[in-house]
Amino acid sequence: MATKILFILFYLLIFPQSKDPDKILENVKEEFGKVEDYVVDVSIKVDIPFLKMPERKARIFYKKPDKYYIDSEGFALLPKEGMNFSLLTLLNSEHSALYEGEENINGINAALIKIIPLDENRDVLRSTLWIDASRNIILKAESYLKQAGIITIEFDYLKTSEGFYLPSQMTFIINAPRMFFSSRLNKGPFKDNSEKEDSVKTEEGKVYITYSNYKVNKGLKDDIFEKKD
Repeated sequence: MATKILFILFYLLIFPQSKDPDKILENVKEEFGKVEDYVVDVSIKVDIPFLKMPERKARIFYKKPDKYYIDSEGFALLPKEGMNFSLLTLLNSEHSALYEGEENINGINAALIKIIPLDENRDVLRSTLWIDASRNIILKAESYLKQAGIITIEFDYLKTSEGFYLPSQMTFIINAPRMFFSSRLNKGPFKDNSEKEDSVKTEEGKVYITYSNYKVNKGLKDDIFEKKD
């Protein structure tokens, strides 16, 4: 903890803040907070060299603040570190936020904010978010994990009929040792072709999640989330 505080103080001295990063992040949380619940159909495609799995379909149920249920027969592959609700969990935990300037993302001037969790027990060492401050949405996120993995998430959005900006596609780019993929993703009906001696070899894999048919703020009942996987 002391080391992180010293790093933050040093960073603030070298890179003085020109905008309030906490206000920008609070606006993002407030925007997503307008969503009380939703149901959405998803398609998941995995592109990891040594893991073989066909494209899968699922339906995700969400209810504020943190209830989720995934309806998909015999399938449990979703990289939790990167999903937008996990990012919001990170924002709701104790952290320091640093404003690093602006960067163009697909023609949008995005605020670049670094987040350093203050909880030593979290898997994430630090994250960088690219935020569209006009719509209060995250365009891109990059997280460094304790297990030497790096997860980058790129977001595309659609505007629902109810007027909310929610992801139409999320692309996860994972750079990590093979053992990371096995421990974090190997929970569905697919085959791991990696050799044990190659478990520390760094690989790049991608997971594509496409969202469609959102139904937002329809008043989901709690018993939906009591179902077992």
